[in-house]
Parts: sequence; C-alpha cells; structure tokens
Amino acid sequence: MQSLQDKASEWSGVKREDAFAIDEVNLFQKLGLQTFVNLSTKFYNRVYDEEEEWFRSIFGNSKKEDAIQNQYEFFVQRMGGPPLYSQRKGHPALIGRHRPFPVTHRAAERWLHHMQLALDETPDIDADSKVRMTNFFRHTAFFLVAGDEMKNQNQQTQCKHGIQQPAAP
Repeated sequence: MQSLQDKASEWSGVKREDAFAIDEVNLFQKLGLQTFVNLSTKFYNRVYDEEEEWFRSIFGNSKKEDAIQNQYEFFVQRMGGPPLYSQRKGHPALIGRHRPFPVTHRAAERWLHHMQLALDETPDIDADSKVRMTNFFRHTAFFLVAGDEMKNQNQQTQCKHGIQQPAAP
C-alpha cells in the first residue's frame, strides 16, 4: 500500500526531499514574521474574492482574519519560527484539521494557483525561498488530498460482491 507521502510525491510531481528542503534553511529567520503575515493576507484576499463559488464556499464558515492568522502562524512554526500555531490551537494535525473540507485534486490545484500568485506578489520572498516554499506547498496540498481520499475510503466498505457500500455509522 502506497503511503500518503508517496502519493503526495506522485500527484504533486515534487520529490519528498525537495518538499522538505524548507528544513535546510530557517525561512522564518531569513524572511521574518511580517513576510508570512503579508503572504497569508495576499493569499486569503484572493481566496475570499475568488470567482469560483465552489472554491470560495470551502472557506465560507471561516472569518478571513482567523484564516489569515491560522495560516501565517502555521507557516511561521513550520518554517523555523516560534510555535505560534501550536500555542494557540494545539498540534497542527493537517489532515484532521482539513477533514471537514472537500480536499480534492481540483481544490488543491486552485489553492496552489492562489498561493503561487500570493508568493509572486510578496516581494520580500527571494527566489530560493520561493522555490522551497512552492515545493513544500505543492507536496503538502497533495498530501492533504491523499488524506481526504483515505478518509473517504474508510467511510465505505466492500460487500461480498465487491460493491461499495457506506460504512455503518
């Protein structure tokens, strides 16, 4: 059985070692807190102005300010800074926290589209950091897709005739 990390690499086109190249450099020290705040703000401004209702609706139950804070605190923590996210919300547990949302291939690509534009609009992020972050984001987006598919498989069982049936509650 293929691991979630292996599926993420296959679907994203990003090798695991490239995805985790963010750990070779302390991007928080290099870029600073405000750069992460700016990136998350640019990203969520795009998401909340999204023309595609199906994508915008994924974020419909979140206040934009909370989404921005959650994201930049996670990025800061993951990229070498203080554990802001964990101090406020507990362990990131990305698959679990994204469980209520439809994390499909299409949604991952749309998320990545907005993140790439936000990265391009954040001048304080140098080219090397941008490559490292892009690889991490792409791999992680498809890691979440793999987790979502695993969740959906666990909600269904095979009957003796090989037909998918919903799992008992």
